[in-house]
Amino acid sequence: MSDCSGEMLLELLNVDLTLHQKEILHHVNLRVCRGEILTIVGPNGAGKTTLLRVALGLLPPSSGHIELKPNLRIGYMPQRLQLDPTFPLSVRRFLALAGPKKADGFFAALEEVGASHVVDSALSNLSGGELQRVLLARALLREPDLLVLDEPVQGVDVHGQVELYQLIARIRDQRNCAVLMVSHDLHLVMAATDRVVCLNRHICCTGAPEVVTADPAYLALFGPLGAQNLAVYTHDSEHRHDCSEEHT
Repeated sequence: MSDCSGEMLLELLNVDLTLHQKEILHHVNLRVCRGEILTIVGPNGAGKTTLLRVALGLLPPSSGHIELKPNLRIGYMPQRLQLDPTFPLSVRRFLALAGPKKADGFFAALEEVGASHVVDSALSNLSGGELQRVLLARALLREPDLLVLDEPVQGVDVHGQVELYQLIARIRDQRNCAVLMVSHDLHLVMAATDRVVCLNRHICCTGAPEVVTADPAYLALFGPLGAQNLAVYTHDSEHRHDCSEEHT
C-alpha cells in the first residue's frame, strides 16, 4: 500500500474480523484521502457493509488497527431505513432529530441534494429516490470530512441512479470531502468513482476502475460479463486528488 501524498482521513491496517468463529475480514489494508471517491464492490456476503461498520468504530476488529484524522467529522448514510407507515414522521422532523435546529440548515441540505420540495412530506410517502436524497441530506448536516455511503442508490431506478452518482461527485467537488461508498451493483458505479476496492473478505484488487476491471482477480470473481456490463468510466481530466493507488 503506497503512501498517500494528501491528507489521510481514515486508514485500516491489517484488519481482521472473526464473528462466531467465522472469518469475515482478513488482513484488510485500506486508506481514504480527502477529495477522493472510493467505492467498495464485491459479491453478496463479501463483507462490504461489515467493513464500513468496522471503519466507523461500530464493530471492533479482532486484530489490526484503525487510524482516523483527529476530530474527523463523518456523515453516514445507511443501507436502508425501516419505516412504519403508521408513524407520521415528516422529513422536517426527521432532519431536526439529527442536525442543526435552524430551519435554514435543513433547507440548505435539502436544496443541496435537490429535495427541498419534500420538507413537509411524510417519510413513508417518499419515492425511493426522494428517500435516498433525504438520507444523504441528513448525512451532510454534520458538515462531514468523510461521507460514508452504504448502497446509496438502493431502490432507485437506473435514471435516478445516474443522477445520484452525479450528485455525490458534485458534493465531493464542492465540499472537498472524501466519499467511501459501498455498492453491489457493477452497472454504472464505475462512472462516479476515482478508486475501486474489490472485496471478498480480503482485498482482491484495488486501483482505478479501468485497472480493476482488467485485473485477473476481478475477472475471477465477477467473470468477463461482469466487466463488460460496467458503464464506461469517465473522469474529469482537470480534477485532481491526492491519494495514490493502493497495492495489497
